[in-house]
Amino acid sequence: MEVIEKKIEKFIFWSRWLQMPVYLGLIVASIMYAIKFMIQLWHLVSDFSVMAENTIMLSVLGLIDISMVINLLVVVFIGGYVTFVSKIDFDGHEDKPDWLMKINASTLKIKLIISLVSISGVHLLKTFIDIHNIPLQDAIMQVAIHLVFLISALILAYTDKVMHSHGTSISQ
Repeated sequence: MEVIEKKIEKFIFWSRWLQMPVYLGLIVASIMYAIKFMIQLWHLVSDFSVMAENTIMLSVLGLIDISMVINLLVVVFIGGYVTFVSKIDFDGHEDKPDWLMKINASTLKIKLIISLVSISGVHLLKTFIDIHNIPLQDAIMQVAIHLVFLISALILAYTDKVMHSHGTSISQ
């Protein structure tokens, strides 16, 4: 019976590698977003002289939005891989991000929710800049969604603080 249990445990431990296609897919999504960024940047540069100030501002916020989504993807695929699949051996590479040394499931959740709040905030700013072209119901819905993200972030951060102050971790 013990031999079967050991084999099952090895299989369960190996199963973490099933996440690999997900992380590789997120890298592909990052590449697609980078291409979208370059296309939008090209349109901003090429049409700059004929654009209204609000249009320029909306275009720049669109670029910021793409940048933040790519940052979110990087945190998920690197942080998720390191936390749930395997350590990455950087051989002391000078470009290794500082946050990677401190990443665990708990800090990964906090980084993710903060990214979501930030992305939602950029979308909300775009809505306010272009408010005359946005239906009131859509604007109200965006504010509500942003508030849900914000409240969720505060609750998650507070829960994480409470769990760490008691010597336990919510990362399990």
